[in-house]
Amino acid sequence: MFLAVDIGNTQTTLGLFSDGATTDRQWRMATDRTDTSDALHARLYGYFQMLGMRLDDVDEIAIAGVVPLLTQSWQQLARELIGHEPLVVDARRDCGIEVCMPHPDQVGADRIANAVSAVKTYGAPVIVVDFGTATNIDVVDGQGRFRGGAIMPGLLLSANALFQRAAKLSSVPLVAPPHALGDSTETAVQSGLIVGAAVQAEGIVRRIEEELRAEEPTLGKVTVVGTGGFSATIAEATDVFDALDPDITIRGIHEIWQHRAAKRAARQG
Repeated sequence: MFLAVDIGNTQTTLGLFSDGATTDRQWRMATDRTDTSDALHARLYGYFQMLGMRLDDVDEIAIAGVVPLLTQSWQQLARELIGHEPLVVDARRDCGIEVCMPHPDQVGADRIANAVSAVKTYGAPVIVVDFGTATNIDVVDGQGRFRGGAIMPGLLLSANALFQRAAKLSSVPLVAPPHALGDSTETAVQSGLIVGAAVQAEGIVRRIEEELRAEEPTLGKVTVVGTGGFSATIAEATDVFDALDPDITIRGIHEIWQHRAAKRAARQG
């Protein structure tokens, strides 16, 4: 059984795969930078017990992390569980996609996983808008190369900054309002946050697509995919997305592991 670990700044997503390309089980837990490998082991054991599964059945693990110290703790736990080094997704290594950027070492592992999975599922060109702690826009051009994209504050970061700094504004439910023109303080804030995030995504996606087409005039349709915790909410305020795919990052981690395992088997065979 294969375990994919996606360590985000706020949440860590875990996905279990057996034979298929889709997860058998998936769950989330809070990202705690102070977690040791022992603490992670205890939490993971509890999840498996709750599901009526055995942790010993995991024989391969791959990790995509944006929190270096916690990634190291997961690596140590993985060594203890599977008896060898886990795969740690790194844009400087072969992940099955060309990274066409001057500094691949600066690219987050989750962005590479998104790009790999997006190409496999939707083809190229494709843009993934990932609404996490930060909102990442990940771009694959018509030649199937990861080109980078954009990074901006995520919805929760923007909302928390607004509520903390604006004395007369209090926290409101983060749902899409019926109209962009808010007729109360609550709907005005919801418009600014939710519709604002939608319009921001629309604008940046449109500009990126224009730049791709300037480079490649015969470029076909650019598929735009939304993912991340608030993607469904923001999709209510925009038609920019061709698909919503909440599992794209976890699948990408699995697909990168499969790619490297196949290369390893080819060398040995």
